[in-house]
Amino acid sequence: MTETEIHETEVDETGLAVTEATDGEAAGARADDETLAVPLADLRPALEAVLMVADQPLDEYSLATAVGYPMAEVTEALTDLAAEYDEQARGFELRNVAGGWRYYTREELAPVVERFVLEGQQARLTQAALETLAVVAYKQPVSRSRVSAIRGVNVDGVMRTLLTRGLVEEAGTDAETGAHLYRTTSYFLERIGVTSLDQLPELAPFVPDMDDSDLEEAVAGMSSPEHADLPADESAAVSASVGGDGD
Repeated sequence: MTETEIHETEVDETGLAVTEATDGEAAGARADDETLAVPLADLRPALEAVLMVADQPLDEYSLATAVGYPMAEVTEALTDLAAEYDEQARGFELRNVAGGWRYYTREELAPVVERFVLEGQQARLTQAALETLAVVAYKQPVSRSRVSAIRGVNVDGVMRTLLTRGLVEEAGTDAETGAHLYRTTSYFLERIGVTSLDQLPELAPFVPDMDDSDLEEAVAGMSSPEHADLPADESAAVSASVGGDGD
């Protein structure tokens, strides 16, 4: 190989090395562009807002992407926030667990949280909630709008209560309208003391023709423990055995 050929090879190899370095830098720049959006708010309040609505731990990359700040700044801010909450003895703390950050209530306050949760579950249902639950039980699977139409009132708040209590659950969507459908749960059966929906009292004694326009009146009567026509051992299906005062 001549001196000229050696020189050309060195130039080619150098040129290749420079090209590779340039490509790497470009890739890094693209990654930064994808990660960092334009910040919409100050870093710490932005992090707190995102973490407040997170239903699972968020890693620093996800948080940096969401708030539009460099990852190094995000990491430092998260550490500072966690230390600040600890110093102020807040009722919650910011933990880095399972590869991500999330808010948690403090362990020493567990008795307070437990009492709140248990009392909420044991609170008795309102008459409106009982009647709504009865409609779902007898018309399931049924959409929220259908329940509202039968009862003649908006039931959004009551349905949320029933979902939270574990008495009803989603059961797919309506093929025609796409509306969410709801049904009762096994916990509902447990609370009223039956093993299947077939054991619910018949509506015939209250509504012989059984149509939606009369169903509200029927379930209102069934949710009253004083209704004489119901067998005592069945406890009026969806009655005070499921709840009483307060949604």
